Amino acid sequence: MAFSDLLEQVGSTGRFQILHVTLLSMPILMMASHNLLQNFVASVPPHHCAPYANFSMSSKGDMLRATVPLGPNGQPERCRRYAYPQWQLLNSNSSESLQEEDVEEIEMQKCEDGWYYNMTEMSSTIISEWDLVCDQRALKQMSQTTYMGGVLVGAVVFGGLSDRFGRRILLLISNLMMAVGGTCAAFSTSFTMFCIFRVCCGMALSGLVLNSFSLIVEWIPTRVRTVVGTGTGYCYTTGQLILAAVAYNIRDWRWLTLAVSLPFYVSFLYSWWFLESARWLVLTKKSEQAVENLKTVARINGRRAEANKINLEMLQESMKKEMACSQGSYSALDLLRTSTMRTITVCLSAVWFSTSFAYYGLSMDLQKFGVSIYLIQVIFGAVDIPAKILVTISMSFLGRRPSQCGSLILSGVMILINLLVPYDMQVLRTSLSVIGKGCLAASFSCCYLYSGELYPTVIRQNGMGCVSMMARFGAMVAPMVLLLGEDSPWLSGLIYGGAPILSGIIAFFLPETLGQPLPDTMQDVDDRGLGWTNSKRLPEKKDLAEKDPSCVHLKESA
Repeated sequence: MAFSDLLEQVGSTGRFQILHVTLLSMPILMMASHNLLQNFVASVPPHHCAPYANFSMSSKGDMLRATVPLGPNGQPERCRRYAYPQWQLLNSNSSESLQEEDVEEIEMQKCEDGWYYNMTEMSSTIISEWDLVCDQRALKQMSQTTYMGGVLVGAVVFGGLSDRFGRRILLLISNLMMAVGGTCAAFSTSFTMFCIFRVCCGMALSGLVLNSFSLIVEWIPTRVRTVVGTGTGYCYTTGQLILAAVAYNIRDWRWLTLAVSLPFYVSFLYSWWFLESARWLVLTKKSEQAVENLKTVARINGRRAEANKINLEMLQESMKKEMACSQGSYSALDLLRTSTMRTITVCLSAVWFSTSFAYYGLSMDLQKFGVSIYLIQVIFGAVDIPAKILVTISMSFLGRRPSQCGSLILSGVMILINLLVPYDMQVLRTSLSVIGKGCLAASFSCCYLYSGELYPTVIRQNGMGCVSMMARFGAMVAPMVLLLGEDSPWLSGLIYGGAPILSGIIAFFLPETLGQPLPDTMQDVDDRGLGWTNSKRLPEKKDLAEKDPSCVHLKESA
C-alpha cells in the first residue's frame, strides 16, 4: 500500500479536504493586495513647488504663475520655481511674449517650501506624506525593492524552517507576521519605518505561499492536484480584482494598508485548526502524531471504521518509498551535479527570473498608461483568467516546452512593439501591455507545473526553492529598472521586452515532459536526458548510484 492508497482509505476528497483547501486559499486572495499595493499607496499625484511661505495673494492662480514656470507640456514644473516672484508675468502681454529662452535666464531654485499636491485621486499617499518626489523620487521604487527583498529572504528562511519545524507552525507565524507587519506599516511615522515593516510583510508572504501550497498538496490525491492548483491560482487573480475594488473605496494609504492586512488576523486564528502534514511527520520520525492526524481526517470525512484500522505499521509501510529517498543526503549542489541537471537548473533560473522581472515591470507602473489606475488594475487582473485557460489547453495538447517558450517570446514581442507606438495612442499601448501581461501570467502558470515535472522527487524542493529565489530576485530588480525610463523612456521597455525573449529561446533547451512520468531520482532525470540529445554520461550515473543506491534503483525494485 502506498501513501496515496492510505489517503484514499481515510477519504482523499471528502469534507476535510474541501474545508482544508478553502481555508488555506482565503489568504491567497489577499496576497495580490500586498504584492501590488505599491500601485496605490505610492501613486504619484500631480504636484509642483509650493508658493513662497512669506507671500500671499487672493488668487492662487496668480501666485502660481508668478512663482512656478511652465514645462513643455503647459503644466507647472514639478521640481523647481523662480528664485524670486516674477510679478511681470501676471501681465497677459508679457506672459504671452515670454519665450522659453527667457525663462531659462531667470534665476531658479528648488522647492524650498515643499510641494503642493493635487489629491483628487487619492486623499493621501506615501509620496505626499514624505515628499518622495524630485531628488527623492528614487525612494518610491526603493520601497517596492525592499519589499521584494523581504520576499526573497523569506523564501530562504521559511523554506528551511518549514522542513525542520513543520508547515503548520510556520503558517501560523507567517499569518501573524503579515497581520502585524501590515498594521505597523499603516501607522509608520517615517519612510524608513514603513520600508522595514514592508520587508516583514514580504518575508511573511513567502512563508504563506510555501506552507499553504505544501499543506494543500500533501493532503490531496494526485488526480485532483491540477484542478486544485488551477483554483488556487485563480484565487490570486481574483485578489487583483479585490485590490482594485478596495483601493477605489479607500483612498488614504494608511487605511488601505490596514484594510488589506486585517484579514490575516482572521487567518491566524483559524490556522490553529489545520492538521500538520502526515507525510512530513513520518519523514521527521513523528509517526504517532501522523497516525492521529489521519484518524482525525477519517472521522471528519465520516469514515470512523477506517480510522480504527489505521496503525503505525500500516503508515510506515505506505511511506517506505519516501523514507528510502529521504535517507540520502541531498543539497542545492546536486542541482548542478550532472550536465542534464545543470542545463535544467540554468534554463529554469533564466525562465523564472525573466517572467517575474517583466511581470512586475509591467504591473508596478500603472500610471504610465494615462487612464484610471483602478480601471487598469481590473483589466490587468481580468486578463489572467483567459490567459491561464489558454495556456492550460496549450500545455495539455502542444506540450510544456512550446507553451513556455511561446508565452515568453510573445510577451517580449508585445512589450517591444509598444516602444514603437506613439504616446498619444493610449488605447493601443494599453492593449499591447495587457496582452503582454497576460502572456507573462500564462508563463507563470507554466513555470510551476513544468519545474515540478523536471526536478526529481529527491531534490524537487531544493530545485523549486532555487528557481523561486530567482523569481524573487527578478521582482526585486524590476522596480529599479523603471528609474532608467525617466531619462530614456525606451531603455526600460527594451530591457523588459528583451529579457523574456532571451529566456524564451533558452527554454528550448529544456526537455518535454508532457505524458512523461514524474522522475523520482536524479538517475531518472539523467536517463530521460534533454530530449534533443541522446548522449549518456555513465560515470556520472555511477556517482549517483554510489551516493544513494537504494533510492536510485527504487523504481526497479518497486
